Amino acid sequence: MSLGQKIARFIYLKVLGWKAEVSVPDFKKVIICAAPHTSNLDLFIGKLFINTVGRKSGFLMKKEWFFFPLGIIFRWMGGIPVHRNKRTSLVEQLIERINSSEEFHLAITPEGTRSANPNWKKGFYHIAYGAKIPIVLIGIDYEKKCVTAGKFLYPSGDIERDMIEIKNYFKDFKGKYPENFSTGL
Repeated sequence: MSLGQKIARFIYLKVLGWKAEVSVPDFKKVIICAAPHTSNLDLFIGKLFINTVGRKSGFLMKKEWFFFPLGIIFRWMGGIPVHRNKRTSLVEQLIERINSSEEFHLAITPEGTRSANPNWKKGFYHIAYGAKIPIVLIGIDYEKKCVTAGKFLYPSGDIERDMIEIKNYFKDFKGKYPENFSTGL
């Protein structure tokens, strides 16, 4: 166990009193769908969780957060800035990056905002489908103080059916601000 993992475990388990439940394989390449996302704290809880369980993950974040000195910290943590007001081929770029990598782990919050949004973004799905890699579902539950990696699926191409399955997984997790989370189901 690395020093970084020991520190993360101490903070996550002992100081903050959170639990970690993992029942999914440690894939070499994966898109992580993490929800609910109702607070800026979710990033730090999520990164502590990932390090606690000995796994890795980068994350997407709107580019406005990548100002000095935060930009340096977020990039060091695995952050990838997203230019939301531009039409870019981010999905295609990430698929190419996945296909040319030995390992690739990226966490994405499907709501695309910290407000209640029943119309989840589907970029994470298109990335996983295009790269032919699994989507791991990780739920953050502030009420239980537990992060759970309890399900994975390979996108079938039937996005409507798969999105119902994905949203059903998250329906019982309680974000920091539960009123800011909606699956739309």
